[in-house]
Amino acid sequence: MTTQLKQARAGIVTAAMERIAATEAIGAETIRTEVAAGRLVIPANMLHLKNNLQPMGIGRAVTTKVNANIGTSSVRCSIEGEIEKMEAALAVGADTIMDLSTGGNLDEIRREMLARCPVPFGTVPIYQVIQGRNVEDITNDLLLETIEKQAKQGVDFFTIHAGLLREHLPLLSSRVAGIVSRGGALLAKWMIHHDKQNPLYELFDDLCDILAEYDVCFSLGDGLRPGAIADATDEAQLAELRTLGALTLRAQEKGCQVMVEGPGHVPFDQIQYNMEIQQQICHGAPFYVLGPLVTDIAPGYDHITSAIGGCAAAFYGASYLCYVTPREHLGLPDANDVRAGVVASKIAAHGADVARGLKGAAERDRQLSIARANLDWPTHLSESLDPETADRMHNEACQGIDAGTPDSADFCSMCEQHWCSVRINREVREVTREQKTEV
Repeated sequence: MTTQLKQARAGIVTAAMERIAATEAIGAETIRTEVAAGRLVIPANMLHLKNNLQPMGIGRAVTTKVNANIGTSSVRCSIEGEIEKMEAALAVGADTIMDLSTGGNLDEIRREMLARCPVPFGTVPIYQVIQGRNVEDITNDLLLETIEKQAKQGVDFFTIHAGLLREHLPLLSSRVAGIVSRGGALLAKWMIHHDKQNPLYELFDDLCDILAEYDVCFSLGDGLRPGAIADATDEAQLAELRTLGALTLRAQEKGCQVMVEGPGHVPFDQIQYNMEIQQQICHGAPFYVLGPLVTDIAPGYDHITSAIGGCAAAFYGASYLCYVTPREHLGLPDANDVRAGVVASKIAAHGADVARGLKGAAERDRQLSIARANLDWPTHLSESLDPETADRMHNEACQGIDAGTPDSADFCSMCEQHWCSVRINREVREVTREQKTEV
């Protein structure tokens, strides 16, 4: 077998491309062309694709996608808990799942989650490399063995921090937050200790060979992403981005699909520039952004700060949003936090798709609005992004009101019967319609 990229460049429309075309309601040849150009990726490990994976595409030609990060730690480790979080994310529309586990039996955790995960599944392999050892003890063989082991398990995309180089480290001297990426920090420590270049950069061609064998997609990590708005768009971030642009072409030449990760914390006025400069430097490869968060002062509400930035990012050029939960910067999320984070990012992604005029993007909004205007509660609720929450709130609002059942209530649940503008508007429409009939 061969990779989606190689087949696309050979003029072949694969079954995965056909399925994505049907889901996105665009031509399969468009999908093939975008994959061939490197502007769209299909994270689909050949082994996961044979099992339970439903392929999806990430790129500007299709809808903006949302990723949910989950994972254990050394103090909080439960496979059942991670599966609960994954199911919560999938229930509200997460398009991909990333396992960032650092505690417990990582091979078993990954195996159990992959068996239940119908969407693309990603990891950061260096997290397993470092488990149980000092960062200084990482070797080239260990890196390659771990990455190949995870590829053989069916992981669809890897975050690989290969763009952070030794020569970039002095650029961090003026930063407020320094390095906030775990993978980036580990590699920086390794380079300083050994006084050598980033091993993932040195091993990049070997990594390409492994990823191409299983058609695992590169998610080129931004180890120097800004972790404070004061650090956004600085020379350290841009220097790494230029390296990632060069690595994008190297990986694609070897048949590997590539997306590029991006910031982070970015003031609203810098988001457009960040999206456009990535497209230029990285040759149109899909941009995968964490948020971005537009302010640093909202711990407990960072799903909101990230949704504000994410909507702008997706409008100006990002293809893929990594969710941020309310517990970001404070602790590991639980299932409720995961749900809230996914919903916030889905709102951002959908809002951007509507704003950029993506075909059919606003149709669901139209159907819900028609239902709302007609007091058609079942359709109103079912068309919502989170029907479970909408239904619960509506039922709570209707308690104690003499309205028959919540589904048959002939007035808006925010108003009393005599004050409901929706009900009054319907009466006005009926009178207007009768007057037109008489004329």
